[in-house]
Amino acid sequence: MRRVGTIVGTMAPLPRNNVDTDQIMPKQFLKRVERSGYGQFLFHDWARTAEGDIDPDFILNRPEYRKAKVLVSGPNFGSGSSREHAPWGIQDWGFEAVIAPSFADIFYNNCTKIGLLPVVLPEDETGRLIELAAADPDAAATIDLMEQTVEAGGRRAGFEIDPFTKHRLLEGLDDIGLTLRREQAIETFESSRPTHLPSLA
Repeated sequence: MRRVGTIVGTMAPLPRNNVDTDQIMPKQFLKRVERSGYGQFLFHDWARTAEGDIDPDFILNRPEYRKAKVLVSGPNFGSGSSREHAPWGIQDWGFEAVIAPSFADIFYNNCTKIGLLPVVLPEDETGRLIELAAADPDAAATIDLMEQTVEAGGRRAGFEIDPFTKHRLLEGLDDIGLTLRREQAIETFESSRPTHLPSLA
């Protein structure tokens, strides 16, 4: 997992509430065994017309938002099923952070486990960012995880994050990375076990 420090990039506004994981990554695409390749299916049903054609009006299909690094949306983002594929798709598309007034707990945790930064800001602040991005696709946001701040359009807002989660993101530690930090202790323990017991060797 890559380290998360300061994210600087333009924003894609998605002014919708209760965006659930089936809308983010529809169930028919959950067939891949690897974590990559999901970006092309992100918001699939919204990004296409009833006939299955690309909808040029959907925000992520508009060329001026194609390279945005920050997705800004409404409250209760990531609700629904606990599928990990939803944050995988957001990250694979190219987003490095998602800003919303609130997130579903499992979705939030799944984001932090892959280095996708979920940022909780008050609804008036997220609304301001959505308006800013809609009016000016070139408007950039700066998210500083160490300082826990978001700057855009001449304003700064602070956000809260669990200290241990912050540490993991700053150090680029997923669950495997955390385990490997205890590698020496694991090897010592394994080497001291009787040979007739199961071993990791």
